[in-house]
Amino acid sequence: MTIRLNRRSALGLGTVATAGTVLGAAAPASAAETTEAAPTTPARAARRVASVFTRHSAEAGGNWQAYVSVADPAGTPVVAVAADADRRIEAYSVNKIAVATAVLDKVDRGLLTLDQRVEVTAEIVVPGGDGIFSLDGAYPSSVTLGHVLATFLTVSDDTSVRLCGLVCPAAEINAILVAKGFPNTQVQLVANPNRYFLGTSTPRETHDLLRALVGGTLLSPASTTYMLGLLRSPVAFTDGIRRTMSSDERARIATKAGWYGDARHEAGVIFDRSGAAVLTYALFADGQANPEDFGATHPAVQARAVMGPKFLAAVDRIAGVGKTFRISARRPSNGG
Repeated sequence: MTIRLNRRSALGLGTVATAGTVLGAAAPASAAETTEAAPTTPARAARRVASVFTRHSAEAGGNWQAYVSVADPAGTPVVAVAADADRRIEAYSVNKIAVATAVLDKVDRGLLTLDQRVEVTAEIVVPGGDGIFSLDGAYPSSVTLGHVLATFLTVSDDTSVRLCGLVCPAAEINAILVAKGFPNTQVQLVANPNRYFLGTSTPRETHDLLRALVGGTLLSPASTTYMLGLLRSPVAFTDGIRRTMSSDERARIATKAGWYGDARHEAGVIFDRSGAAVLTYALFADGQANPEDFGATHPAVQARAVMGPKFLAAVDRIAGVGKTFRISARRPSNGG
């Protein structure tokens, strides 16, 4: 498999070198990824996570920029992976978390409500885009802002990007994110003030935004619970970190993926069994083989599908930190 080298990789500053040195040299995969009992300290869990990331990102090839930490009840999170973590890159749909943050900030301030109506016209629908609005085939229609955000953060609907822009213009999104401490997590402005490209972030800022979300400092308790409910729902992204997990295990993970061109990104939070955040990840990847493959067989997506259960196992005996976010049991319905 060909691994594309950039300047940082050539100097020994790339994914494998960085991930292996955050907590000292990572243990060989054969030692760190056995079926032995899960680690019982955050530092040991972080070393296990680092080994998993190093092995499977290298196998997938391409470029990886990442930041992953394990919660530590005794203090600050233990950094497991810091691979080119401050590089500002195109975040694609991972930045839908940031856009939703701006929209929900306006909800918290009483400027918007989840039950207000948003008009869906034929002109605003992204033809052939991901999601469901482009499948409707009947316009105009009217949906609630809550419906827009639900499709935005679960099936990653492209038309919802434009619908969010109707209630929170692009410049306002950026201003809200800067005020919250995320100057590198910005959408890209275009001529139409209500339109934008999803823009940039860094692995560290995406990680820190998620930490602020679960820490209760980003949004109100109601908006925090609402967003995490969407990101942890069964219909949220399942091709990557959550692919080979039970429904109960999937419910312990809030995740959002982003894909465009040759990039395949994913960021989220793993919760302990009580519902407290225990691991936060921001995994950005590009340059792998088969850029035309947007399915589950893309090398970077396959790598994350292997990492997911191993990350979960690594922290399974570690207590999370902060507020607990329990998820309501969801069962399939047969109609009626």
